[in-house]
Amino acid sequence: MILGNIKRSLTIFRQNIRHFRHYWVEPVFPIDRLVKAVSLYRRYIADWSRYSAMQNCEELRFSDSHPCLFDRTTTTAFDAHYFYQDLWALRRIHTSGSPCHVDVGSLAAFVGLLTCNTRVVSVDIRPLMAHLDNYDALSGSVLALPLRDNSVPSLSCLHVAEHVGLGRYGDALDPEGTKKAARELTRVLGVGGNLYFSVPVGKPRVCFNAHRVHSPRKILEYFTTLDLVEFSGIDDAGRFRERMEPGNLEEATYACGLFHFSKGNMGATS
Repeated sequence: MILGNIKRSLTIFRQNIRHFRHYWVEPVFPIDRLVKAVSLYRRYIADWSRYSAMQNCEELRFSDSHPCLFDRTTTTAFDAHYFYQDLWALRRIHTSGSPCHVDVGSLAAFVGLLTCNTRVVSVDIRPLMAHLDNYDALSGSVLALPLRDNSVPSLSCLHVAEHVGLGRYGDALDPEGTKKAARELTRVLGVGGNLYFSVPVGKPRVCFNAHRVHSPRKILEYFTTLDLVEFSGIDDAGRFRERMEPGNLEEATYACGLFHFSKGNMGATS
């Protein structure tokens, strides 16, 4: 009994040390990268020397040098959540044929691609001040959108609401941030309109101050006045899984839930 408790305590201690190093130390002092960089700088200097000795070599100046040490990989890395969620939403928005679309806080690249097919209004507390045809930017919070009730026919908010109320982006601290964001998105969505929404899902917890992880069923409760058209997701292995039951990701560690909602007459805000 005592020995078992000691082993469990040591396991928890080691897990906490690894967690501290990965999330507290590495972001500001990346020890592993610094150690690896020693050999990579040797390779960089050797490559510089060989390139300089080649016939027809351009002039190489130190003032122009720009070492890229960590790009020599065997495959192209990508974030499965953002890669698949953007494809998921873009396809559905394009298929819907909506002449205009409002996005709240999603990635800049996603917003830019949307303008290829429809007029886009981007709302963000840090406005995306891009100069594009078919595009307008508005300053606003997902907790107080500068939009009328039931006015938006097509709406997206991808990998945003999990941050609301944690202070990461300068917003006020609020434990109900995600819930209030869902309420505000519901308010502005038009009758017959479509909402494309994503957040991390799985075993509920707060990873302060990065994000929350929500139970898929809790998200459905937040949007209880809307109709769920489809649920898809990206599982813990990074696999894109279309049209499945929300409960399939309830026990995930850090999956991504993709929710397509629509608003019927019963969900209209008066």
